[in-house]
Amino acid sequence: VQLQAFGGGLVQTGGSLRLSCATSGFAFDDYAIGWFRQAPGKEREFVAVIGWSDGRRTYGDSVKGRFTISKDNAKNTMYLQMNNLKPEDTAIYFCAADPSYYISILDSTYNYWGQGTLVTVSS
Repeated sequence: VQLQAFGGGLVQTGGSLRLSCATSGFAFDDYAIGWFRQAPGKEREFVAVIGWSDGRRTYGDSVKGRFTISKDNAKNTMYLQMNNLKPEDTAIYFCAADPSYYISILDSTYNYWGQGTLVTVSS
């Protein structure tokens, strides 16, 4: 199982970025793909998750209304559209997979992690 996150970069406050998470090697009946982020000196934070089979999704409180998670089953890729970015969104963003039908906001339930991609929002 492999996940690769990319699309991070430097953006000004109020700007937008789209992160992608390319997945491969999945052989589960169902799974959920989530985004987490970790800012310097802070704990890892849940951002969003999507169920791969039916698209159920949920978001962290700090990103609701600004971020949208989506997927392209044909490309085995999941996306995180981030709008109205704020300096506090600055972090390394990770995508992760949980081989379960149930979507979870707890990072401890995710077995597979990709490398992170850095998002920096300047004020």
